[in-house]
Amino acid sequence: MPSAPDTIEKIFAVTPNIRYVALYQQGNLTSRQRSALSSASASESDRFEELFINPALLTLARQRGNLDCGGAKFVLVGYGNFYQLVLDLPDGHASVCFELASNPLSYADTIRTICGNA
Repeated sequence: MPSAPDTIEKIFAVTPNIRYVALYQQGNLTSRQRSALSSASASESDRFEELFINPALLTLARQRGNLDCGGAKFVLVGYGNFYQLVLDLPDGHASVCFELASNPLSYADTIRTICGNA
């Protein structure tokens, strides 16, 4: 299995529209942000989002999806400065922030494949 930094590099290579990537797997958080971003969020707030907010969002979506919707694969959040795609993984999640001019859903399957969950 590739290391988290290697996986993050592969995700960044998908499109230059990716601003930030985080992997939270087996209780370990690894993240990276592109340099010289405008309107970037604070790294400490990003950390808390990955540890608390995104797992909670995925839990809520998964529980609803498992009732009668065929499960849940991801949550997409439209913030004012970027989109954040949070993909549910068997051992955690992948979080990828995109520029507003992009369509994160166009890249969801590719990112899921990179994470080893095609």
